[in-house]
Amino acid sequence: MRRVPLLSAIAVLAVVGVVLLVLGLSGRDGPSTAAPVAQVDRAPVTVAAAPAPAPVDLPASPPTRLVVPAIGVDTAVNASGLNPDGTLEVPAPGPRYDEAAWYTGSATPGQEGPSVVLGHIDSAANGPSVFYRLSELRPLDEFTVTRADGRTLVYKVNSVQSYPKNAFPSQAVYGPTPRSELRLITCGGPFDSAARSYLDNTVVFANLVGS
Repeated sequence: MRRVPLLSAIAVLAVVGVVLLVLGLSGRDGPSTAAPVAQVDRAPVTVAAAPAPAPVDLPASPPTRLVVPAIGVDTAVNASGLNPDGTLEVPAPGPRYDEAAWYTGSATPGQEGPSVVLGHIDSAANGPSVFYRLSELRPLDEFTVTRADGRTLVYKVNSVQSYPKNAFPSQAVYGPTPRSELRLITCGGPFDSAARSYLDNTVVFANLVGS
């Protein structure tokens, strides 16, 4: 896996983008033994008009739970930071492997800017993981994020995109936004058995519509 050092605070967005390109390259991910992987349509899906944004006026509070009814997700959300070498931490093998993780360098839900939540698609040992069906989401699907302060926020999907890991649009995914947005990210596309890696990333773009 390519390692990119964290040179400065300014470089964080670029580092995270590179690391997310290789989410699952550690060899812990692999095609599900329970069912075929990547059978759903992974073509980009967009909606012409984005849902109206809700006001952004909330203090910082990290997410603790994510519920996405359309794909059967109801998961705890754990914190994920950077490794000493500047790479992004992803859920490690163990009791939290199949839970979502919020990148602590991104906005907390309800604040201005994108909040980044990632999760595995599957594992060779245990089959489908928390974001196995992420690419099935469609524009206008709604989901909720509960924060540590007890407030539950409603987000609405704007688009679902699939990007090759070697052409990941870091600025579009992690760049600043004038409203509260949320990104759900996992691996996707074909699986390279030799590299033990999926070739693409699936990214769900959503924005806050209520609380």
